[in-house]
Amino acid sequence: MQVTIHAAKTNLSKLIDAALSGEEVVIAKGRKPVVKIVPITQSSFKIGLLKGQITGDGPDFFEPMNEGEIATWEGSE
Repeated sequence: MQVTIHAAKTNLSKLIDAALSGEEVVIAKGRKPVVKIVPITQSSFKIGLLKGQITGDGPDFFEPMNEGEIATWEGSE
C-alpha cells in the first residue's frame, strides 16, 4: 500500500496496524516513495537465561587490586 504524507498523518494508527499485520506500507511525497513503515521485531528478555550454564567463580569486585593490576589500570606498566 502506498499513501501520501497527508493520508499518513490522518491514518497513522491504521497504517501501523497494517504494517504489523505484514502489509508493506510506503509513504510518498507526491508520487515519489520516500519512507516505509516496518514493524520492529520484538524480542523477549528473560532474566536468568544463562543460569546454570556459567561455571567457575567470577571476579570479586570488592577485593582490592594488587600492585600489578593497579599499575596496569593507571597505565604505568
